[in-house]
Amino acid sequence: MPSERRSRESEWWEQGLRRRDFLALLGAGAVSLMTGGLYAATAARRRPNVIVIVADDLGYSDLGCQGATDIPTPSIDSIARSGVRFTNAYVSCPVCSPTRAGLMTGRYQERFGHEFNAAWENLEAGLPFSQITLADELKAAGYATGLVGKWHLGMAPRFNPVHRGFDEFFGFTGGSHVYLDPGANPAPRGTNPILRGTETVDEKEYLTDALTREAAAYIDRHQREPFFLYLCYNAVHVPQQAPQNYLDRFSHIANDKRRTYAAMLSAMDDGVGAVLGRLREAGLEQDTLIFFLSDNGGPAETGSHNHPLRGGKGSVWEGGIRVPFLMQWKGRIKAGQTYDNPVIALDIFPTVTAAAGAKLPTDRIMDGVNLVPYVTGKRSRMPHEVLYWRYGWRHAIRRGNWKMRIGEEGAAPELYDLANDIGEANDLAQSKSELVQDLNETLMRWESSLVPPLWPPQAAVPGSTTPAPAGSGAPR
Repeated sequence: MPSERRSRESEWWEQGLRRRDFLALLGAGAVSLMTGGLYAATAARRRPNVIVIVADDLGYSDLGCQGATDIPTPSIDSIARSGVRFTNAYVSCPVCSPTRAGLMTGRYQERFGHEFNAAWENLEAGLPFSQITLADELKAAGYATGLVGKWHLGMAPRFNPVHRGFDEFFGFTGGSHVYLDPGANPAPRGTNPILRGTETVDEKEYLTDALTREAAAYIDRHQREPFFLYLCYNAVHVPQQAPQNYLDRFSHIANDKRRTYAAMLSAMDDGVGAVLGRLREAGLEQDTLIFFLSDNGGPAETGSHNHPLRGGKGSVWEGGIRVPFLMQWKGRIKAGQTYDNPVIALDIFPTVTAAAGAKLPTDRIMDGVNLVPYVTGKRSRMPHEVLYWRYGWRHAIRRGNWKMRIGEEGAAPELYDLANDIGEANDLAQSKSELVQDLNETLMRWESSLVPPLWPPQAAVPGSTTPAPAGSGAPR
């Protein structure tokens, strides 16, 4: 009898019975009849859960797997041990909001005018409604979709994540938020509350811990259906605040900023560990595709480290755009890999949609690629021949190991061989003028496909530099 039951259930799967309906049938008492053979058949056909974890302003070398020795990050490092660490990974902008716009759409954000941060003083600034989000696509494919943490793609109510493909939202819509002390909130009072959906929440817990709590609860609620969790910690972004118990872990660090930074990062690492633990407890670890990355490089004023890269947040030096980037999919991707060809956060969209069996938009240019065939060895060529950046008058292009950068208004292009000069110390532009001209022409062709920024740069804040708008006189 059990073998006949297994045969019928396998036939149902072949006929395309939806997993949620099947689970409902099992709930009627058939669970006791599930054996190892049936489990293997169903697991093979299960669509993966997806978790994308984004850190805020994390330094390139501040994880153990990236070389840090003074801040243990065992939970985040475990994603690298269980999957792939990308050693040449980039984001599409050196600041928060444009990077998130690119990640959410799989497109260079300059294609639709989201070139600068969506600041709280500009309620017209936000991800254009002409753009399809990753949450839109996964929701249409039958996924539960949830965002926990920082949105930063528009603060006006119409830009709320619940209107951009997310079923659930807990977090804040602005660019930064306090963790402990409301008096240190950099946003104007009352403009950037913690929200559950569209309702304000009076959150008392340390914010990093609160986001972890909500992420774990989301997994609990949706463990019986395929889900997408976009977990955006605001750690380690300013204001720098950490509970005493985390500060005490790093009493050996003399520099106050570095010590607080380490405490904030350690709290986030504990949070990632709790989320991964909840997946294991629910038996979902093998069925979950996980990404971890930072939204840009670390700013020096917070005590972050980008060594051996030059520059940091806000610049198109490697330190502003090259980030830690990890991917895990147990049972599908070999553990303990490093992948050295250049990739970009835009690749998350097509990688996830392919894994989920969702549709990739066909009515627009998509700039990312599905990374799974590359990390499994099915494709050996480079995922991207060329990568591009434009942030006001700051421009850069990478082709192979060559990177051309125009970093200041009126400055001449610079050229670096990243294979031998990751710190961008030796400008080769004068000795390779033909290559510079070729790269400049390629960059100009790409820029001809872009649109002007939809809003100006946000006002300068302490510790940052405001770029001039695109087209303001950079030499071409």
